[in-house]
Amino acid sequence: MSNKVYCIGCGVEIQSENQNKQGYLPKSVVEKSIDGNLVCKRCFRLKNYNEVSDVQLGAEDFYQLIKTLSKKDALIVKVVDIFDFSGSWIEDVVDIVGNNKDIVLVANKLDLLPKSVKQNKVKQWLFKMLKAKGIKVKDILLISAIKNQGVEEAASRIDELRNGKDVYIVGATNVGKSTFINKLIELTTGDKNVITTSHFPGTTLGMIEIPLDRATSIYDTPGIILDYDIAHYLDAQSLKLVMPKKEIKARVFQLNAEQSLFFGGMARMDFVEGERQSFTLYASNLVEIHRTKLGNADQLFEKHLGTLLKPPFEDNISIFNKQVKKSFTIDSRKMDIVISGLGWITVNSDSGCKIDIHVPEEIEVFVRESII
Repeated sequence: MSNKVYCIGCGVEIQSENQNKQGYLPKSVVEKSIDGNLVCKRCFRLKNYNEVSDVQLGAEDFYQLIKTLSKKDALIVKVVDIFDFSGSWIEDVVDIVGNNKDIVLVANKLDLLPKSVKQNKVKQWLFKMLKAKGIKVKDILLISAIKNQGVEEAASRIDELRNGKDVYIVGATNVGKSTFINKLIELTTGDKNVITTSHFPGTTLGMIEIPLDRATSIYDTPGIILDYDIAHYLDAQSLKLVMPKKEIKARVFQLNAEQSLFFGGMARMDFVEGERQSFTLYASNLVEIHRTKLGNADQLFEKHLGTLLKPPFEDNISIFNKQVKKSFTIDSRKMDIVISGLGWITVNSDSGCKIDIHVPEEIEVFVRESII
């Protein structure tokens, strides 16, 4: 019989040998436990003080753990951040969980989208994105876990589609998997906040099993860290500003050619060529936008990165110091330029224009048809 004990918050094995490693809990606390329901030091401080500590499992460790799902006969529930679909999509999800798996896509954080966005249009866009990736899903469910919007309907649909099988919830960091599962547990048992939740990456460090009935369970899995998402490179202070908590308010700028817009110090848009037109920015309401002439942009960046242009802040600017230019030519259609993890810029050009985006090389930037 195993003597191993696991944290009920994040699923990591409890240990008392090294307080600098995950799962630490003083031996005296472990010995005094009566029911064995222990919470590691990291989860305790996260829940009570909103204080984050580094996750010591690397991306490869996460992938290896998730790959064990390929041997399971289960329903896979893939959770994405609807505001940051590209930055939260695991590109090789089918390879990770195995072929011939039933997959349900749950698009979370619906509350962040402007109220003018029609849910049917969002669903159509998501189906189109999945078709382009060659991925078939049983259904697409739109929810806001934190607002409890659509969760009960999603729970019912998942129960219907699982057909008596276990359910594994998978997704990248920060998509709200654990919040979603907490709501599912609350619906079925009445217990609240069983799993540690946080807006910091890597909260769940191991698989957490929640029994559905005598034979089947829901499993919360670690979030996979995607290195092309800008949030992966931000510290805790910056993340609080960049990850939106409320409905995104569109910000409209009328620009002439050779003007630039800074998203803090994380990214820059240059309107290189085209007639005067409007650009609509969708990003966290707490991210400051700075306008300047294109000719002054480099000097402003070098002088004020981490101070006027923040986030990032002065002690976390290393990756943002060296940025690359990614160029896009927009024809006379309404298009979005998406910066993974940050937001997007809607360009509605009658005559076409040329746009340059400056970001760290690792960050994905792409163009899509406008979803608004």
